[in-house]
Amino acid sequence: MADEISVLIVDDSALMRNLIGHMVEDTPGLTVAEKAMNGVFALQKIPRVEPDVICLDIEMPEMNGIEFLKERKKRGIDIPVVILSSIAAKGAQVTMEALSLGASDFVQKPSGSISEDIHVVKDTLVSMLLGYGGAYRKSKGKKVLTPSEYKPKTPAPKSSDIAIHFKLAAAAEVAPAPPPTQVRKPGKTEIIAIGISTGGPDALRVVFSTLDKDLKVPILVVQHMPAGFTNEFAKSLDRICPLDVKEAEDGDAIQPGRILIAQGNKHLEVEKKGLNAAVVRLSDAPLVSGHRPSADVLFASVAMSYTNNVLGVIMTGMGRDGAQQLGTIYKEGGMTLGQDEKSAVVYGMPRVAYELGHVMEQVSLENMSRRICEVAKSPR
Repeated sequence: MADEISVLIVDDSALMRNLIGHMVEDTPGLTVAEKAMNGVFALQKIPRVEPDVICLDIEMPEMNGIEFLKERKKRGIDIPVVILSSIAAKGAQVTMEALSLGASDFVQKPSGSISEDIHVVKDTLVSMLLGYGGAYRKSKGKKVLTPSEYKPKTPAPKSSDIAIHFKLAAAAEVAPAPPPTQVRKPGKTEIIAIGISTGGPDALRVVFSTLDKDLKVPILVVQHMPAGFTNEFAKSLDRICPLDVKEAEDGDAIQPGRILIAQGNKHLEVEKKGLNAAVVRLSDAPLVSGHRPSADVLFASVAMSYTNNVLGVIMTGMGRDGAQQLGTIYKEGGMTLGQDEKSAVVYGMPRVAYELGHVMEQVSLENMSRRICEVAKSPR
């Protein structure tokens, strides 16, 4: 179908090309444009097949993923790229280098066709391909199919996040539910909590690079990301952000002008240490809303500790993590922002929060940092 989002798969492994190809072809709204075994062949095929999104391996002969991204930038190619990354520590460093060179996002490469993580990888990868590929088509004035126009394919498992995403996308826009009743009046913002998932690495780079350098309110972030990647991710954000950014460690002090990123596979909560002191706590508690770290866990914790002095922000992401407990921040008298549909790569988490009536204000990605700073600096 000509209007499907076309994917160029670039990987030197024939097994991986076929595996990713099957994931793409099994997903409504996606189709394989072409496959290439390295960056050289990919560059040759791009003008001919004109893909909407590129799925790119890093380690390849002749021209690897990093070299491809540098050449892509040199040639002015603006097709979005999703990286297939290995789990090794070196893989995390190279992945962050790829993001700095213009890759939009990454997914941890499946370990094989029968690996236990295959369904998780598929859900995450195809949501990225749909999100980034769809946004690219729109930017070029091309048609983007609605879910009702998708060519019938093998249905995704009912319990999967991607099935939930399709269901949400297919539903007509509904008016939000009545907002929760606030139990106290809004207070001065003392902490900012951000929940974000698919599309997050790119979005956080946009937001954090433009924050005011005199912002004195601490920020805690849950970004769904595998263990082993969040430390390098925090370092990459620290290089472009005027505030200090680091991966959260158990017992880290919550300080003005400091941003703490939740560790992969660890829940992030806050613990008050008197009137003016607080630290973060990490835990291996069970998954919440299908995730660890979970935005719901973070939002519930800051609402309990800071009541009406919280700014909660929910941004691009698949599924519904954070949507429910953002309402707790609202009830306690905090302020809540949600990324708008137009600027979200995947309008899942913010959509659910909005439809539950838990979002006070919808904000575009380009205006998010300005709005965060305005709210944080203003008495309410």
